Amino acid sequence: MKILITGGVGFIGTNTAKYFAKNKNNQIIIIDNFSRPQVEKNAQFLKKNYPQIKIIKTNVGNFKNYSSFLKKTDVVIHLAGQTAVTTSIKNPQQDFKNNLIESFSLLEFIRKNNPKAILIYSSTNKVYGDLKHLKKFFYVDENEKLDFISPYGCSKGATDLYFIDYGRIYNLKTVVFRQSCIYGPHQFGVEDQGWVAHFSKQFLFKKSITIFGNGKQIRDLLYIDDLIEAYEKAIFNIEKIKGQVFNIGGGKKNAYSLLQVIKILEKKFGYQIKINFDKQRIGDQKYFVSNNNKIKKLLNWQPKTPFLKGINNLINWQKHNLK
Repeated sequence: MKILITGGVGFIGTNTAKYFAKNKNNQIIIIDNFSRPQVEKNAQFLKKNYPQIKIIKTNVGNFKNYSSFLKKTDVVIHLAGQTAVTTSIKNPQQDFKNNLIESFSLLEFIRKNNPKAILIYSSTNKVYGDLKHLKKFFYVDENEKLDFISPYGCSKGATDLYFIDYGRIYNLKTVVFRQSCIYGPHQFGVEDQGWVAHFSKQFLFKKSITIFGNGKQIRDLLYIDDLIEAYEKAIFNIEKIKGQVFNIGGGKKNAYSLLQVIKILEKKFGYQIKINFDKQRIGDQKYFVSNNNKIKKLLNWQPKTPFLKGINNLINWQKHNLK
């Protein structure tokens, strides 16, 4: 199977490439513009341990650099893009280009040159906005109305809908995953994206954490291996699910507030660090727990990794790989 992973030296991409590279019959190409902090370390890891994976440094829209493979690929896992709400507010034009224009260009290229390819898009729960109208402990399913708060919400949400519509109008084999908080090894974690990894990294180096809001925001946390299992199930059941969207997260068993995660980290590290509080950020959801019923029904998928186990794996990786 020929697999193209955009944004492939990022956190999700590196783990995805690792997983599919275990099958020697898979031919994998990664494209990435290396714009995210520290992803060079992931690229070095892949080159050392999986030399059969080809890594091309380029933007998604520069098709001349990888079009020959893209025309023949069986699967595209589209992970590339700008990943933070705060960054989108500071530079909405760049966010628009990275998330919407380049994604649309990819869709068009596949429509014209390789319409049989499977296209998996990594979307986000941010397409639902701040969810202020929902009562506490409501599990969000795919029927929830969309509300694109922030430029990031707009660019990811518009791309999300384009992927769904290209499946409907042009019969492309598209699948959209509206992902909750994903965490695990190869995630470096910065303040505005990858907060679980950021929190554990701050504990590791005994640095302070800033919480935006009161810290009681709740998220369902999904371990990276479980997400990749869903990608694989989608690929091998594509005729059953093409053109559809799935919410995917850790579910109610893996739902924690920011303050609860900090308490867990205090126990694991054996000490406390300074916690600062700042005003809540635009578009932040006070509560998001994904209703995974649709993906469970159609793909027989559900989270397998308890958060307490997953966070151990992340901490162990950070201790050996962060300096």
